[in-house]
Amino acid sequence: MTTVGRIWAAITGLLVVIGIVIQLAVTANGHEGFFPDNPERVFNVFAYFTIQSNLLLGGTALMLAAQPDRAQTTLFRTLRLNGVLCIAVTGIVYHVALAPLADFKGWAAVTNFLLHTATPVAGVLGWLAFGPRGQTDWRIVGWSIVYPLLWLAFTLVRGEFVGFYPYPFVDVSEHGYGRVLLNCLLVAVLFLALAAGATTLDRRLVRKKSSVER
Repeated sequence: MTTVGRIWAAITGLLVVIGIVIQLAVTANGHEGFFPDNPERVFNVFAYFTIQSNLLLGGTALMLAAQPDRAQTTLFRTLRLNGVLCIAVTGIVYHVALAPLADFKGWAAVTNFLLHTATPVAGVLGWLAFGPRGQTDWRIVGWSIVYPLLWLAFTLVRGEFVGFYPYPFVDVSEHGYGRVLLNCLLVAVLFLALAAGATTLDRRLVRKKSSVER
C-alpha cells in the first residue's frame, strides 16, 4: 500500500474514533432513548449497525495504516471487505430511509455527520483509490455475509427479550416478522449487489494495473 494510501487509512480510522467517542459522550450525558440509565445507555450504542460497521472500517483502516503487510490473511480480507461494504450500506440506508426521521443538534449532529456521512465517503473512496487490490474474491464475499446475518440474529433475539430494536425497519413489535424480514432482504440484496460490484471492479483494477506495469 502506498504512503498516501496509509495516510488516508489513518485519517479514516481517526474519523471513526472521533465519531464514536463523541457518540459515547453524547449518549452518556443524554436523557432520551430506550434505556434511561447508564451504563446500559452507553453499552446499547454498540447494538447499532452504524457503530459496528464503523468499528469494522476503522479497525481495518488503522491496521492498514500501521501494518499493511498483514492484509493477506483470509480473516483480515473478510473484515476489510465487511468494513467497506457495511459502511457503504450504512451511508446509503441512512440517507435514503432514516435521514428524514433525524433531528440532531449540537454534538449529536457532529457525530451523526461523522458516522453516517464522513466515514462512508472516506471508507469507500479510500478503497477505490488505494485498495489494497486483489484482496476480494467470491470466497471472501461468502464469508462477508456471516457478520450481517449474525448482527440481524442478535438484534431480533435481543429485541424479543428487551423490547429494543435499533432501527424502525427492524422493529418487530411495530411491523411484525414478515415485514421486518422483507426489509432485511432488501438490505441484503443491496449488500450482495455492492459485494458483487466490488469484487468485479477489484478484478478489473488488478488487470489494469498488471497491464500498465508490463
